[in-house]
Amino acid sequence: MNCRVKICGITNLEDALQAIEAGADALGFVFYSKSPRYVDPDTANEILAQLPPFVTPVALFVDADEALITSVVSANARWLIQFHGDETPDQCDRWQRPYYKAIRMKPGVDLDAEIARYEGACAVLLDAYKAGVPGGTGETFDWHLIPQQLTKPLILAGGLTPDNITEAVTQVAPYAVDVSGGVERSKGLKDADKVRRFITGAKRG
Repeated sequence: MNCRVKICGITNLEDALQAIEAGADALGFVFYSKSPRYVDPDTANEILAQLPPFVTPVALFVDADEALITSVVSANARWLIQFHGDETPDQCDRWQRPYYKAIRMKPGVDLDAEIARYEGACAVLLDAYKAGVPGGTGETFDWHLIPQQLTKPLILAGGLTPDNITEAVTQVAPYAVDVSGGVERSKGLKDADKVRRFITGAKRG
């Protein structure tokens, strides 16, 4: 199965269009003010309005208040939601939008139980765990901790780069992969060559 690729942390139209040209299936926009890749809702929706069809825009929230989520997703029906904090299943389901839930691979996490909790999710994203940091750690985790069979599609994240992506896809065989810092020239700005190499490596794997 061909692995899908999401380029996350998009902050401007040029990076978005270059990622699409390189073969990205989805683009992630971070609505978490503490992130160096934060983008405000108006800017994100202006970018989205200029994107071609068949590319999925993903709105990433970390324990966001309802007003912020509404300001983003009410402006365009194309948004898929990524919940990357400690949101409960009820908080995720109440939006009646397709969403997936990030699970950080902290020691002792019961992955099957976590996936079962978020019954309404269309997929799960597995990310590296670092205390006090909700995402974007730039670190990988032990891929051998992922069970062979999961009940939902798997999106693999955490420390992926053009140099390790083919190995990751070969070993884990995820439905999709998610990268942000691994394809940047500086925080919030993408490196077009790294993006191309990453996508080529993911789809080769």
